[in-house]
Amino acid sequence: MVDFELARLPAGSVTLHDARRKIRRTVDLEPFEIGVYAVTQEQVAELLGEPAPHPRRPAVDMSWLRAVRLCNAASEWEGLDAVYTFDGEDVTWHVDADGYRLPTEAEWEYACRAGSTGAHYGPLPDVAWTAGDGLSHPQNVGGKLPNLHGLFDTLGNAWEWCWDLLDPARYRDYRVFRGGGFADDAWSARASTRRGGAPRMHHDDVGVRFARGGFEGNGAAQGWSAAADRERAEVDGPLPPGWTPLR
Repeated sequence: MVDFELARLPAGSVTLHDARRKIRRTVDLEPFEIGVYAVTQEQVAELLGEPAPHPRRPAVDMSWLRAVRLCNAASEWEGLDAVYTFDGEDVTWHVDADGYRLPTEAEWEYACRAGSTGAHYGPLPDVAWTAGDGLSHPQNVGGKLPNLHGLFDTLGNAWEWCWDLLDPARYRDYRVFRGGGFADDAWSARASTRRGGAPRMHHDDVGVRFARGGFEGNGAAQGWSAAADRERAEVDGPLPPGWTPLR
């Protein structure tokens, strides 16, 4: 039977950095739950009836749209309220629903840091699979040391999708993924590094870590709000080095 092991994290705060806009903001978070491990091939196989050639590896090659649909499938499996509804490819997060969902970017960084303030929550060779290990694919989850929240592989092994838009002023519908992958260097496998892709984009080092927790709010929760997304979409400015706009 499929089982998603979650850790319950206490209320706290985290400071996020938007490099393009040169903005730092501190987000206060309510308690929430997040996966001890990234979702594995075995778990996806049980939910969707797909093969799992490497059961304990993180399920990668996963688009953002597939990730949110997988969240709903996991909620249905356990008889929980679905978090997301769909109008074509437009997705609405019902923030009061108690089912499985993607973490917000603030939740993800808070969970990853586990109280640490540096780029890594421990010596990188001890906590993360990266380019330094000379790998050609992700490794089984849980093979390195966890952070102080008891979470494994939040750095390295596979990037993880978040709910938030990356930079709607420049990238329209691109969504954030965090954490670094098995082929990334130490600069990418950092608690603060932000990357993103289109909702249909998929790569062999991008997967998902489930979160849970419903909140009172009208289109706003855990550092994210629909109103802020609309405001950010109107902001313009220079791109950070190495970023390519859609247009």
